[in-house]
Amino acid sequence: MSWRTIASTSRHTFKRLNSIFRSHCATFPSPQHSRASFAAFLHAPFTTTTLHSSQPTNALIDPKVHVTQNDAVDDNEDATNEFLSRFVWIMRKKVKEAYPESDKATVDGMLVGIVERVTAEMEKGRGVETASLGSGDFSEDLWGTVWEVSNMVLADMDKERKKEKMKGFLQCEEVKEMCRFAGEVGIRGDLLRELRFKWAREKMEEHEFYEGLEKMRKEAQTEGKESGVGEEGKKENVAVGLPKRRGKIRYKIYGLDLSDPKWAQVADRIHEAEQVFWPQEPKAIIGKAKMVRSKILSWKDDDDDGLQSLLNEWAELVQPSRVEWIDLLDNLKEQNRSLYSKVAEMLLAEDSFQTIVSDYSRLIDIYAKEDCFDDVERLLKKMSENGIQLDAATASVLVHMYCKVGNHDRANEAFETLKGLGFKPDFQVFNSMIMAYVNNGQPNLGEKLMREMDSGNIKPTEEIYMALLRSFSQQGDTKGADRISLAMQFAGFQQSMEAYTLLIEANAHIGDPYQAKSHFNYMIKLGHKPDDRCAASMIAAYEKKNYLDDALELLVQLESDGFEPGVATYSVLVDWLGKLQLVDEVEQILGKIALLGEAPPFKLQVSLCDMYARVRNEKKALQILGVLESRKDELGKADFERIISGLIDGGFRQDAQRICGIMEAQGFDASKVKVNLLKPVSRGPRMR
Repeated sequence: MSWRTIASTSRHTFKRLNSIFRSHCATFPSPQHSRASFAAFLHAPFTTTTLHSSQPTNALIDPKVHVTQNDAVDDNEDATNEFLSRFVWIMRKKVKEAYPESDKATVDGMLVGIVERVTAEMEKGRGVETASLGSGDFSEDLWGTVWEVSNMVLADMDKERKKEKMKGFLQCEEVKEMCRFAGEVGIRGDLLRELRFKWAREKMEEHEFYEGLEKMRKEAQTEGKESGVGEEGKKENVAVGLPKRRGKIRYKIYGLDLSDPKWAQVADRIHEAEQVFWPQEPKAIIGKAKMVRSKILSWKDDDDDGLQSLLNEWAELVQPSRVEWIDLLDNLKEQNRSLYSKVAEMLLAEDSFQTIVSDYSRLIDIYAKEDCFDDVERLLKKMSENGIQLDAATASVLVHMYCKVGNHDRANEAFETLKGLGFKPDFQVFNSMIMAYVNNGQPNLGEKLMREMDSGNIKPTEEIYMALLRSFSQQGDTKGADRISLAMQFAGFQQSMEAYTLLIEANAHIGDPYQAKSHFNYMIKLGHKPDDRCAASMIAAYEKKNYLDDALELLVQLESDGFEPGVATYSVLVDWLGKLQLVDEVEQILGKIALLGEAPPFKLQVSLCDMYARVRNEKKALQILGVLESRKDELGKADFERIISGLIDGGFRQDAQRICGIMEAQGFDASKVKVNLLKPVSRGPRMR
């Protein structure tokens, strides 16, 4: 809104406004009388301090002089009506403040004179400031006041226009959508109200910017048309076409020829990549589809057919793509996790879901963690039927699962599949495979994988070394145990008490007390104090060669250094002395075990049964035999053979035959002990 806009209205408009103004002021004197009566007022000095008051501008329109206006503020006639109405309302207050003793008729007459003079200047297209320079009707102070009031009116009209325009942008769809989203994420109250006005103001500024551009474009076109008119009033022809040229246009930026067709292919690939990094948003679920989705999310029944019918109904209402299905699965994972895997498996057969191998991998991983191995096998079979090959993620999951259940063949098959796909197994896969070989009693294969793991810049942990060392020690493989021990030292792991104990046990298992003593002495040299288990391993090594004197000498030396034998050491001595049938010494050691307050190991009963049977102590032999029969599931093949052999040598043939039957019932081969049962044995007197 500007003076140019107001001045561009027709003369008819101003005449109509004057008539309207006079009709509302019936007590006004005629214009001629006004000019004569208020000549002094017009030429008198108009005090600036009085007129340029600091009273707040009242933007309300006096109902007596209010001119009906349309909603479109851009209309020139309505804008002029509103301007003059506001002008008269504010100017009336200024005149009353300057002449407080004047009556209403006088003030109205003054206003008629001011309005007629202002409208006359506006008809000529002159602004109030310009009119004040070349007019002697009004004083300079009066023209300054008119200019001030005019600016105030224009400012108020501009505010009203923006306010009305703002109301429209507050109700536009984009602002409503942003407010709806803000409400969903938890924004409420004054903050939401402020954001709504901020977004509406930004939309209005954007709209005004483009309106300004459009106005500039139209003005430029108008000026172009005017510039094309010659002196004789004829339009000159203006060339608007581009000059013709030969060949293709070549665009080079920083030395790159962007006109090459390959850049079109690059743009296509970038567009495809953007679709991957910025996936499509799911559709808004409303109406009946939203109700069906709520039923799916809250489904609790075991009726798979009912669940499938709900999914089909939802699909018919939404016509979903993969994005909508994934959104539904994400909601299920958050709200009804127990139903997630069932629905995910149903969607594998849905065409609109566009099933890929990662969908199978995700389900297989879930089933494997829940130990649902039958479900995993079913999914693998379904993958094979649909022609979908295993990926690296699925193969890794299968390795962990098969190692967990002890299916080493399938675990090795999945491991080879993973390497065949070109992927290097990670630490978790190597660790699972090595532990599977260790648990299966194949430490050599585990050691091979550990070497492969180390060569692939994946450092084995101390737990892996110790597991392999323990497995070699249990098998009595001293060479394998030494290799692992040496590899640990090269890897930077210090030999612990546990590692030396395992090396001693490995040599004790094969009956090499000299090498076991070498490890024992080196362990003490490094500052480790032998514990009960380590001492028991050394005694067991001497037992293999029946070096009783060396074993007793070692015990005396250890006791002089402050060592106190425990259950493990006493148990080895009981087994050794029991084989020598030294009953009194064995019972003394049993008394020491009882004083320790610890329960002796169960396998010690095997040694006692064998000893008492061979010395023909029927009461104690049969008493211990009853304990062994009650815990027959804990006995191994060697234990059964030793018990039966002792019973046969002691003359308890019927008991030996009964234990032989139990051994076969446990699944062990009893052919060796059956041969001994056929041999005649002389029965001596039994000890009571």
